[in-house]
Amino acid sequence: MSGIKVEQFTQAVGNADEINELLRRYGVKFGIYKNGVFKEQFFPFDPIPRVINAEDFKSIEKGLVQRVDALNRFLFDIYHEKNIVKDGIVPEDFIYISSGYLAQCEGISPAKGIYSHISGIDLVQGKDGEWYILEDNLRIPSGASYPLIARELTRIACPDVFAENNVTDNRNYADLLKETMENVNCGGIRAILTPGRYNAAYFEHSYLAEHTGSVLVQNDELFVEDNILYHRTYSGGKTRIGVLYRRIADEYLDPLTFLPESLIGIPNLMEAYRAGNVAIINAPGNGVADDKGIYYFVPKMIEYYLGEKPILKNAPTYLPFYEEDRKYVLENIGKLVIKDVAEAGGYGVVFGSDLSDEKLEEFRQTIIAEPRRFIAQEVIDFLDLPILEGGETVMRKADLRAFVLSGKETKVWASGLTRFSRNPDSFVVNSSQGGGFKDTWVLSR
Repeated sequence: MSGIKVEQFTQAVGNADEINELLRRYGVKFGIYKNGVFKEQFFPFDPIPRVINAEDFKSIEKGLVQRVDALNRFLFDIYHEKNIVKDGIVPEDFIYISSGYLAQCEGISPAKGIYSHISGIDLVQGKDGEWYILEDNLRIPSGASYPLIARELTRIACPDVFAENNVTDNRNYADLLKETMENVNCGGIRAILTPGRYNAAYFEHSYLAEHTGSVLVQNDELFVEDNILYHRTYSGGKTRIGVLYRRIADEYLDPLTFLPESLIGIPNLMEAYRAGNVAIINAPGNGVADDKGIYYFVPKMIEYYLGEKPILKNAPTYLPFYEEDRKYVLENIGKLVIKDVAEAGGYGVVFGSDLSDEKLEEFRQTIIAEPRRFIAQEVIDFLDLPILEGGETVMRKADLRAFVLSGKETKVWASGLTRFSRNPDSFVVNSSQGGGFKDTWVLSR
């Protein structure tokens, strides 16, 4: 385990049940809406950490900074001049048909020109040792609190593991987030907007508010007056909010701009935002950049905006939108993984190898009828990591969500959320699909 002493590691493993019980008491859960139904479940922790050596992390870090910088440039371009479309790099259809594109955000320039302040980039490591980007999450990426609280509890249980090994301290996430928020603060207090205590990620909302010194608020505590966002205090006064880290989806943010039936939004928030009187983290409209169809074009974005070759590779991806790609997908569908661009949380992912001949033919016809709806990828045989199951160590597929924060400069948190499948036959590691999580130890040397 990269130089970590076995006896110390065994000691950490011995506290798995105790740590998971504490996590349950803290309310460390995960939830997702699917077909109008909310599914919530406990997010189990496995104490065997993923270990990334210092050299590997430096390469990952450089590639992630490059990618997120290009994505931020893309978002500003799309909501302003649209040069990447005019120059034929990204087809117009992939912008305006995307469910993540919001016409209401046209022409708005967020503070410092930053759209994705907190980016959750999902990677896997192939068995060849190379890291591949699977997905970009630029709307409301969650999960940073899980390794934070797990590390906190493990550190209490087994302090020697961290004191005597070269594991980079991950407790600086709150400081990085606070710096990111302050960088775009339009003059006021910091606030984190939550849908409320019954939301599955409420633990994370409250945890990050506490650790960044931000006010945790719900919509009924906020109001806009003269295009300025205020927090209504208990004494009946008001305090201006300069930066709002929202943990609700775009369409629910402002019922006067988006869904009028939203009961968790703030009327006229978008007017205050458009006037430059409040920063919203992450910016509304970011979904156009993490559309699975747009993923195909990110390497081209890096070259277009930065004049650089991509450091980290995409998984080999095909767009049925293009005739040549469509032909390849239809002929090779049995060995590809097909993803519905409108789905999330591991839903809408189909492995051709799992389908009968009849189902494959049905899928072919669906792709022919709706080519913009899907992307197809080669199946990457990514690494299995050890997990504890029934007192024994078994191997399971695992990915890594890295957190990239964009402020005065773009920084990668030296930690991350490693998610794993508990199904021995599954490549889908999403927590909504029954997976668990690990801490990610980045070695300092």
